[in-house]
Amino acid sequence: MGDVAGRIRESDIAEVRERNRIDEVVGEYVALRRAGGGSLKGLCPFHNEKTPSFNVRPTHGTFHCFGCGEGGDVIKFIQKIDLITFVEAVERLADRVGIRLTYEGGGATIQRDRGSRSRLIEAHRAAQEFYAEQLATDEARAARDFLSERGFDAAAAKTFGCGYAPGGWDKLTKHLLTRGFEVKELLTAGLSKEGQRGPMDRFHRRLVWPIRDVGNEVVGFGARRLFDDDRISAKYLNTAESPIYKKSQVMFGLDLAKREIAKRHQVVVVEGYTDVMAMHAAGVPTAVASSGTAFGEDHMKVLRRLMMDDDAFRGEVIFTFDGDEAGQKAALKAFEGDQTFAGQTYIAVAPDGMDPCELRLAKGDSAVKDLVARRTPLFEFVIRSTLKNYDLDSVDGQVAALQKTVPMVASIKDRAARDGYASKLAWWVGWQDVAQVVNRVRGSAGATDKRGGAPLKQPARVGAQAPAAPTTQDVARPAPKDPRFAVQREALKAALQQPAIAGPEYDALPLEAFTHPVYVAVHEAVLKAGGAGSGLTGPALLDAAAPHCPEGTVRRVLSELAVEPLQAKDEVDSRYISSILARLQEGLVGRQIAEIKGKLQRLSPVEAPDDYRALFGDLVALEQYKKSLGEQAAAGAWG
Repeated sequence: MGDVAGRIRESDIAEVRERNRIDEVVGEYVALRRAGGGSLKGLCPFHNEKTPSFNVRPTHGTFHCFGCGEGGDVIKFIQKIDLITFVEAVERLADRVGIRLTYEGGGATIQRDRGSRSRLIEAHRAAQEFYAEQLATDEARAARDFLSERGFDAAAAKTFGCGYAPGGWDKLTKHLLTRGFEVKELLTAGLSKEGQRGPMDRFHRRLVWPIRDVGNEVVGFGARRLFDDDRISAKYLNTAESPIYKKSQVMFGLDLAKREIAKRHQVVVVEGYTDVMAMHAAGVPTAVASSGTAFGEDHMKVLRRLMMDDDAFRGEVIFTFDGDEAGQKAALKAFEGDQTFAGQTYIAVAPDGMDPCELRLAKGDSAVKDLVARRTPLFEFVIRSTLKNYDLDSVDGQVAALQKTVPMVASIKDRAARDGYASKLAWWVGWQDVAQVVNRVRGSAGATDKRGGAPLKQPARVGAQAPAAPTTQDVARPAPKDPRFAVQREALKAALQQPAIAGPEYDALPLEAFTHPVYVAVHEAVLKAGGAGSGLTGPALLDAAAPHCPEGTVRRVLSELAVEPLQAKDEVDSRYISSILARLQEGLVGRQIAEIKGKLQRLSPVEAPDDYRALFGDLVALEQYKKSLGEQAAAGAWG
């Protein structure tokens, strides 16, 4: 064990090993599950892995990782996980089960090495007790009022260890010095700092929260400004980096949340101390917050071990934000990162710019739980937040939106997720050709040319301005047997060849009923000639429509349609022509339905309930109308 270890009596070390069950100690850091043969397994805390290779044998008191080779007993585990010495690990485990250690060459004592991690932990524990006692004093009324105004009673304050840093120069420092700590230890711990008149307290006249590590030890504090005359203007102050406080690894509330995080495989990340308290009070016990820094990769590693995030257990990380702008900025940062956890990351944005604490005060516990329940996948949040910047009711807006978001979807590394979001993107934008968007995303994802695939061409859609009639002779001629436009071609033939039957029903068709530009132009020419209900028939109707058609393709197609036989199996009658026009209208209504569904996808039923209900009512009516048109078309033997 070496010279350092030799200072603790061997029998005490043996007792520490015996009374600290390795599965219980490791279980405070890593989610473990049964692996057979009396073993437990989980994700190794010492290297990154997706499939558990870290094994614990409770009956043997040992652990071993088959991935990185780390192994040993419970003391070795604490040494490795907390980066402390053998003596410090033994002392920590002894404290855990109440063992009084004896050091070689001296009597029974609980004295710790000066400046050691254990001493710094003890100093923080004593400071937390001091702060908690101060919260009950008259001076701390503002701190108690702060908590009360945010819906937290004395029990909540006790649960989270809230306290008050009193005014004066060095009240905490003097208190800790009387407890046997040295000035050097207090400075190292960050509880005190050098002042003009000697060591002084780091925090003054502030509400404080203790920050605990994953092993439940207090390692630092966060302090909130209460008074306008506080000479430090920063709203929050945090303990400076120290041998035991690494802000990139600690999270406020983790000590209370870790078991629920491991149980539910879910963590809710909020932005402030009171937000964590509000979440827990509202029934969301998996909430944590980073302390003094942004949530980062090291935080995620700690949570991932707790959630046992592998192929069998996939955890959820839900970020809450108090506004769309902040949410989008933070989400974009996560989206543009390495995406290691992006597929399991969700975003929850509170309404009206409220944080979870404000939401609980305004709307109660249920609103806080609903906020978490209505979480949105990270990918969806980023894409749809971007789409809000475009007019998706116009063709130009759709094209611009796709130009922006296709590369974003293409950057999703998971191929299955990428294709899925490509399909959703077409739906959200209102783009009718889903396969075109999917192919464009695939091309952009695999292309070395940053320009991606070929330019997108918007299929005709309802609600947009109808395509203008061609003005040149080299417009593409539609293939007479193209099934996509068969009903459009048949309707035009009916208007030109049987205008007396087609009549006003045909004339009521809008330009949007036709999607090929040549057929749009022919329909527009017929209407400008007076329509099928004008009384003109045969060559007279054709002669009246021709001047409204540009020279070339459109005029030639007009002539074709006037003579090409209708496709009726029997005699052309009103039932047949009505069925054609019904089928044509059915297609139009189908596109209207698709557009409304796209708008509903982009509309929140929570944020805009009236608009959502109105659109949903329109959707129901249109679907019923589409059904009746389909029945009418089938009755006339078309389609």
